[in-house]
Amino acid sequence: MTNDLAVRDPLVEGDPRLSALHPERAMGAVNWIGFWTLYLKEVQRFLKVFTQTIVAPAVTTLLFLAVFSLALGGATRHIGAVPYLAFLAPGLIMMAIVQNAFSNTASSLLISKVQGNIVDVLMPPLSAGEVTTAYALAGVTRGLAVGLVVGLSMLPFAPMRVLHPWAVLYFAASASLMLALVGLLGGLWADKFDHMAAVTNFVITPLSFLSGTFYSVRQLPGVWYQVSQADPFFFMIDGFRYGFIGQADGSILRAAVGLAVIDVLLWGLCHVLVKVGYKLKA
Repeated sequence: MTNDLAVRDPLVEGDPRLSALHPERAMGAVNWIGFWTLYLKEVQRFLKVFTQTIVAPAVTTLLFLAVFSLALGGATRHIGAVPYLAFLAPGLIMMAIVQNAFSNTASSLLISKVQGNIVDVLMPPLSAGEVTTAYALAGVTRGLAVGLVVGLSMLPFAPMRVLHPWAVLYFAASASLMLALVGLLGGLWADKFDHMAAVTNFVITPLSFLSGTFYSVRQLPGVWYQVSQADPFFFMIDGFRYGFIGQADGSILRAAVGLAVIDVLLWGLCHVLVKVGYKLKA
């Protein structure tokens, strides 16, 4: 005989009382909570060792400033009508920005792959776009933080004035985003730390050194000057320096548009690779 008064288990699937007690949370088109959590996790990761990730780059950059200013006669030498130290300082700041933006995403992703905890990023309900953007913005945050600290530490030694704030902000942000995305690509591709060291030593560092950081590209022979005009690293350095000294060795509009296009293309490539799980899913 069926007992009509039997009490049903509230945990039985389909029980309306269960839905009332534990309503599903609608995330919408974007999982903002998950995105923000991943971004904060990446930011807190480099802040916990700020002496290595922020202070050390500032000290290194100040050493570059001291060595080049003394070796090349920074007090008396000029690039055009601009004192050499005023010309050199923005290039050094940009060099620190791009190297640290790259390092942040590349090292974080590679370490997660090597240690096996990349699953903590793949398992939550995060889309490829959310993962890509969170990693990239964390790299941008570190790059801008390092740039700010480096710039403030240079003020007592280099005569710097911001003539075009929009150029300083735009080129700092777009350059750090570009290198954060390149770092994400490097972290996806690399299987061990030797791979990442090769990218840093043979690609990132030479390009940041040889794209007008320490000199004006107008001093280059004709063919190399034309080549420099297509170098994304030159775009970011020249545009950023323009914000301080009001002079540029190339077209600021071309540099601004070029970086925007490159950033969009890099984000799209990273999104596709993260979505298919390139070297992420065993």
